[in-house]
This record gives sequence, structure tokens and C-alpha cells, in this order.
Amino acid sequence: MKEQTRKASISILLVAIFSVSFAAADVRAESITSVEYKTVQIEGVDIFYREAGDRKNPTILLLHGFPTSSHMFRELIPELANEYHLIAPDYPGYGFSSMPKVDEFDYSFDNVARLMTKFVDEVGLDRYSLYLMDYGAPVGFRIAAAQPDRIDTLIIQNGNAYVEGIDNNFWEPIREYWRDRESVNKGLDNDFWKNVKAAYQQPEMSNDDALRFLTTLGATKWQYTNGVPNAESVSPDTWGHVQPLLDREGNQDIQLQMFYSYGTNPPLYPAWQEYLRKYQPPTLIVWGEHDEIFPAAGASPYKRDLKDLEYHLIDTGHFALESHGQEIANLMRDFLNRKVTRNKVASN
Repeated sequence: MKEQTRKASISILLVAIFSVSFAAADVRAESITSVEYKTVQIEGVDIFYREAGDRKNPTILLLHGFPTSSHMFRELIPELANEYHLIAPDYPGYGFSSMPKVDEFDYSFDNVARLMTKFVDEVGLDRYSLYLMDYGAPVGFRIAAAQPDRIDTLIIQNGNAYVEGIDNNFWEPIREYWRDRESVNKGLDNDFWKNVKAAYQQPEMSNDDALRFLTTLGATKWQYTNGVPNAESVSPDTWGHVQPLLDREGNQDIQLQMFYSYGTNPPLYPAWQEYLRKYQPPTLIVWGEHDEIFPAAGASPYKRDLKDLEYHLIDTGHFALESHGQEIANLMRDFLNRKVTRNKVASN
């Protein structure tokens, strides 16, 4: 009798364990939302993009930086897709979008932002939050300032809109390049760039040659790992994806043209800051604190202009999603659930 009771107890326990396991599996299955990989043609240029989530949910438009593409959002998108609708395009010359030659396409931030505005219309976005990172900031701020009523919130990750963010050693020769593309050894004698000159054994290096270094494998790896507490936490899939695209014939010239065009952004900073002050978009800052390209000095000035600002410096470098993706996803989910989801429900 005791043996029968013991066996019955074990059976009940096993049923309970399997029930919990199957329930957990069902929850996980429901949380997995497939990502779709699409292409739309705009003005003869194929724009590749990743899309996931129900269009009935609030939309997040994810704008990537240099030298990557929508690939940088590959893990963030499925993490948020069961609650939000996410779209991440590749700019022309990046990722899987078309790469017309530099003499066949206007590789400028003005033109890329113009095409991204057309992209937003083409894929049918009305209102959305903007995730701005690196190059995504000057692209996204152009879009937001031109169409402020379409912006729900901003999520800013190492994306600059203030001169404090480019007043450092990394940007010194680039600022000289904006003034004169033929410059030689201008701004290259600081602690950052003198190491590049030494590696190339060029004591009188041209600024053009110095900036070409930024398209090499060594520089790409550095961007992903510099400032990261544990470099082994960054997957080599990152530069394994990015570098072959940078190495395509003609792509280096595209990147040099974009470096040069970046000089059109600082003159627009006052207008973008006025947009922030006037429209006060709720903003979440999730900034890699140890980034040498866009250091934290570029994050703190947002506090001057934004009243509804949530500010987080994260213990990592430039590509914060690679080492702290889950933390950023959690911060985004909490922020967006309070600032967007509830507002949408209240308005319906």
C-alpha cells in the first residue's frame, strides 16, 4: 500500500513538472516572432530592410551607424517584436541595399535622409519611435525635424547632436578633412592618430589615407571591442559580416564621401536642438560610456534641451548592443510601455 502511494505521488509530481515545462515552452513559442527580410525600390535604389512584429503595435524605426547596417539590430528586433512593430533599413552602400558607385549616387546625409523619408512613406509608417545610433542620428534628426508630428519617442544610443560630442582626438583630422580633402597631417599628431601613422610608417600621412584606415579590418574590430569590459563577449560575426561589405570594390570611396559629408551635420545641430526644445519628444538615452568616437560628453548635453529624458550610461563601448543588448532591450521595453503603449491605448 505504501509502495502504491509512493508511486502515485511520483506520478503526480512528474505530471506537475511536465505541465510547467510545457506551459513554459508555450510561452517561449508565443514570444518568438519571425523576422522578415524585404527589399523595396526607391528611385531605382534597392533598400533592404528587416521587419518584425504586428503593425497594429507601436512602430520603432531603427537607424544604423557606420560601418554596419540593420545587422546591428539582429538580436534586438526579435527581443521586442512580440510587443512592437520594428523596421530596420540599410542605407544605400551599406548592408544588403544597392551600392551604386560614388559618381552615380549622391552619398550625403541630406540625400540618405531624403531617401529614408521616402522609405518610411513607401512601407506605410505613420507614427513611430526612432532609434538613432551613430550615422542614424544625423539621418534621423533630419527626418524628425522635418516631420515632428510623426515621432512618438527617441531612443538615442551613441548618436550625436552637440559639438561636445565631436570635440575630441578622434574627430580632429576629420574636421580638417571637411575643410580640405587634400589636407596632409592635419590633426593627426594627437594620441589617437599618431599610433595609426606609426603603424603605417607615414610621419606625414594625408588625412585621406588616415581616414581610409577606418575602413580596414583592424579598425572595424576596434570599433566593436574598444571600451567593452569583456571583449570576448563580442561575437566575431559582427566584423565577419561588416568587413566583406566594406571591402567591396568602390565601397571605400563611398565611406570617404560619407566622412566628408558628415561635415554638413554640425551646422544643423542648433536646428536639431531647437526641435528637441520645441517638441520635447520623450527620449531614452542608452549610451556606451567608453566610446572614443562618440564619448559620453556628447550624451550629457541632451539634458539641457529635454525635459522628459531618461538617461543611462552603460559600461561598454561604441556598439553597446553587442555586449549589453538585453539590458538595452529591457530599458526600451519599460520606457516604451510607459511613453507609447499606454498613450496609444488611451487615444483609442
